[in-house]
Amino acid sequence: MAAMKPRTGDGPMEVTKEGRSLIMRVPIDGGGRLVLELNAEEAKNLKECLLGVTE
Repeated sequence: MAAMKPRTGDGPMEVTKEGRSLIMRVPIDGGGRLVLELNAEEAKNLKECLLGVTE
């Protein structure tokens, strides 16, 4: 049986710039974070989509 290890990397939602990419870390239910790598165009499209459903 595998050893149970606590999940690490939990934390707030954040976006950092690494080179030409934007790295977005989103906390998820159950622990851990979803990590996405986006370029500038994808980030603009995501912004437009989010603004469309939150206004």
